Amino acid sequence: MFKNLVFLFALVLSFTANAAVKIEHWQTSSGARVYFVENHDLPIVDLSVNFAAGSARDMPEKSGTASITRYMMTLGAAGLNDEALTNKFADVGAVLGGDFDADRASLKLRTLSSAAEQTQALDTFKKILHQPDFPEAVLTREKARIIAGIQEAQTQPEAIADKAFSTALYGKHPYALQDSGTEESVKTITTQDLKQFYTQHYGANGAVIAMIGDLTREQASKIADDIAANLPKGAKPVALPAVTNPQAANVQKIAHPASQSHILLGYPGIKRIDPDYFTLYVGNYILGGGGFVSRLTEEVREKRGLVYSVYSYFMPLQENGPFQIGLQTKKEQADDALKLVQETLDKFIQKGVTEKELKAAKDNIIGGFPMRIDSNGKILDYLSVIGFYQLPLTYLDDYNKKIAAVTTAQIKDAFSRRIKPENMVTVIVGAQ
Repeated sequence: MFKNLVFLFALVLSFTANAAVKIEHWQTSSGARVYFVENHDLPIVDLSVNFAAGSARDMPEKSGTASITRYMMTLGAAGLNDEALTNKFADVGAVLGGDFDADRASLKLRTLSSAAEQTQALDTFKKILHQPDFPEAVLTREKARIIAGIQEAQTQPEAIADKAFSTALYGKHPYALQDSGTEESVKTITTQDLKQFYTQHYGANGAVIAMIGDLTREQASKIADDIAANLPKGAKPVALPAVTNPQAANVQKIAHPASQSHILLGYPGIKRIDPDYFTLYVGNYILGGGGFVSRLTEEVREKRGLVYSVYSYFMPLQENGPFQIGLQTKKEQADDALKLVQETLDKFIQKGVTEKELKAAKDNIIGGFPMRIDSNGKILDYLSVIGFYQLPLTYLDDYNKKIAAVTTAQIKDAFSRRIKPENMVTVIVGAQ
């Protein structure tokens, strides 16, 4: 009961709304970069270890290797099976987690900061990081599960649209590869493939260790050294290739028996370190990222009733991640809905936004910022992003200032430079 209460309280505010987040940064002797925030409000430690080991690091013929490697690390290590590992964490109230996307693979740990509990949790966590077993029988089981999931996804319009959109937008760029791989590629993946991927991509030289919680700098430094020292000795990750923008419109219509059409349209967007990041973020909030207060929702849903949902977003990555607009509508309304979305986007790019829209967007974004850093877990995620993409240590302190500085002229300029509607990729699943 006590352990449950501790983790419930861990979700409570760890910083006041106006408190600065003091980030300390250093590098271990093994080459790992460390980002640490000391916070003794709760007897909790949160940490993550991040690697340039996302799906963009896969080989096309072996796509799925990256995601399977990260997951399989948690299913057997140092001779312990997944049940034994789970029990070791559960016995001390610790929680294992992680994230995976095109750029990054990470493993996370939340543990009590008391000596006995922290020691056991960290020892188990380090077994997973340093001594993954990749058991053959477990891989066989997981491959069957993954293939079944891929086969199921091939019947779902959302999954079909996502895959077709990524392929059309990125072509042969690694960002076109699917996290789960393909049915054919997953069948070929072996334990040797996983071991080779782990050795190549989980090295200390490219690792980013993020920590926040009830630790001193000295304690955090020791934990980081212990983690980094026993990771594989590898070279720094090589840079991903640049993304090539489409030079002409590409429209794909895919038949599907669903009663709704699922439509995605987009264009390569921005890098995480892009100087236009805050300008485009605020602009997109007005266009389609602000929910019911966005232009797309107002024009396409509220005024015309043509869609069930419509949104837009930028997904910044190491290279240019996608700018995407998505909508769902009845098949018989698909053409009208798509046309109105395109007209709304064209008008947005050509004429920009009003001062009233900009003020409302800034007020909402800035007013909601305290909720972005109201727990150690959320700050940990920011530390990971700051470290992995090498953003300024003042990123969180500067966030609201950057938002407040955006002007209507900057939004119009940035969107007109970065988004070319005439060359966008469009995928319609469930086309008539």
